[in-house]
Amino acid sequence: MSLSLEDLEKRYPVDERLVRAAEDQMRAEVRAYRLRELRERAGLTQAQLAERIGVGQRQVSKIEHGDLDSAKLGTIRRYLQAVGGDLAVEYVAGDQRVRVA
Repeated sequence: MSLSLEDLEKRYPVDERLVRAAEDQMRAEVRAYRLRELRERAGLTQAQLAERIGVGQRQVSKIEHGDLDSAKLGTIRRYLQAVGGDLAVEYVAGDQRVRVA
């Protein structure tokens, strides 16, 4: 006997908070992968990058693992500058985008 999607949803309710948390975690992992990739393309180890931007290697590792909330904006900016880029910060509301930094 096959169940409809509606039957499955009733039998196995979805906790939207868990879904959002999983989505947030996936986004963090994608950002982390991109940051690591930028560092590796620049030919730098975590230790070398840490020395260039004035933090410990552990802080670089935390940033690359998506722990951006505890990192200072200036540290993230120096990270991106060390790998050849820069940081842009935007205010976004609907279709409106305003660069603030």
